Amino acid sequence: MDLKKLLSTVIEKQASDLHLTVAKPPTLRIDDKLTPIAGEVALDFESAKKLILQLLTSGQKEKLEMAREIDFSYSFNNKGRFRVNVYFQKGELAAALRLIPTKIRTLRELGLPESLSEFAKAQQGFFLSVGPAGHGKTTTCASLVDIINHSRTDHIITIEDPIEYVFTADKCLIDQREVGQDTNSFPRALRSCLRQDPDVIFVGEMRDYETIATAATLAETGHLVISTLHTNNASQTIDRMVDVFPPYQQQQIRFQIANTLLGIVSQRLIPKIKGGRIVACEIMKATPAVRNLIREGKTYQLDNIIQTSQEEGMIPLDLALMKFVQNKIIRYEDGLAYALDRKNFERMVK
Repeated sequence: MDLKKLLSTVIEKQASDLHLTVAKPPTLRIDDKLTPIAGEVALDFESAKKLILQLLTSGQKEKLEMAREIDFSYSFNNKGRFRVNVYFQKGELAAALRLIPTKIRTLRELGLPESLSEFAKAQQGFFLSVGPAGHGKTTTCASLVDIINHSRTDHIITIEDPIEYVFTADKCLIDQREVGQDTNSFPRALRSCLRQDPDVIFVGEMRDYETIATAATLAETGHLVISTLHTNNASQTIDRMVDVFPPYQQQQIRFQIANTLLGIVSQRLIPKIKGGRIVACEIMKATPAVRNLIREGKTYQLDNIIQTSQEEGMIPLDLALMKFVQNKIIRYEDGLAYALDRKNFERMVK
């Protein structure tokens, strides 16, 4: 079984992922559905190991043996880049490869509202792209960073695990740092940022207390911070960020978030009736009313603010889903599956 042929098939079929695991043929994820590659047989232990080890350097092989799993990026003959996770299951090697497009697409090409470009104009503050894994959070952030790259003369530092999109510097100076290769951890890289004269910092993922605390401080001290979080909507995002802090610090972080937040976009990639996927998103902007609710710890009221502030550019996720259903772009069942309030969604559609 040929690795180059498999990776070429991923690109040719426009799949989002390739899975390699013992007792199953190589499997693609296309439009959110897993599909075995036609004509390929199930992998045995030796064939899976041989395929997967071709992806790793000698140093990565040593790290895999010690840690039992490893994240890294893999470039394939200038045709595409892959974010790879190699891991053990039942004592056997397995791998998941996510295809990263070589071209950084614009907001319009992604199907996202052009109003998101406003966040790329900010000189300081916090912008977050949230949603489940595999729904385009990093792609949205990359699009915003690329807007900055082509429109401002700033120093951009990205901290990622691993590096996904590779930026070609235009008006900006861009340094991309990979955790494990260029830095030991997100918190350490963020602390070092202050001595590297950045204007814009992209943090691949907000994973822990120290990362969130340092990022919030950077946003407060005159930097534009762009990042992602695995949460479902705006209100849950604020709660998650506050809850990682001990109780005696939670009021302080609420005030920091309230003072620095620019906005949150929560997005879902929904299968289209005619094939492919379309992005549905919730957008919350940090208006004075939003900032007050965050300071007061009343995040449960943020959904109502989004619902009643559409004239200010906010978008409720369920409304975006409803419009796609009514325009026969997505199926009702798919809209319902991703709706935040299923009963309300049913009423809206009917």
